[in-house]
Amino acid sequence: MAKKLDGNGLWESSRMMLPEHKSRIRRDELETLRRDKPTLDDQKQEEMERALVLSLRNHVRVTIVLFDPFEDVRLSGFITSIHAHTREIKLQWAEEWKWIALDNIVEVYTC
Repeated sequence: MAKKLDGNGLWESSRMMLPEHKSRIRRDELETLRRDKPTLDDQKQEEMERALVLSLRNHVRVTIVLFDPFEDVRLSGFITSIHAHTREIKLQWAEEWKWIALDNIVEVYTC
């Protein structure tokens, strides 16, 4: 039985980790990386709205930063539509487009 013990006195099989435990550790690590959405002041919101309207009216390319709990997402393109009642914008690039909720945007700047 002594052959199954390692130099540190532990059973060889005690070093194994079950897949369920590994996934639990990864989830716990991700939770510590999660961050809260920043609160935007009125001046910042007005600046972003101006940039969106400028893109819509003058076909100026904008870069939009969307909030994500782990890492911000950057999209670049042209605003082709703004729906005030649903608080969404339509961002188009190349042959693709996407509807984006204004509440998810944390920053807008012109290119």
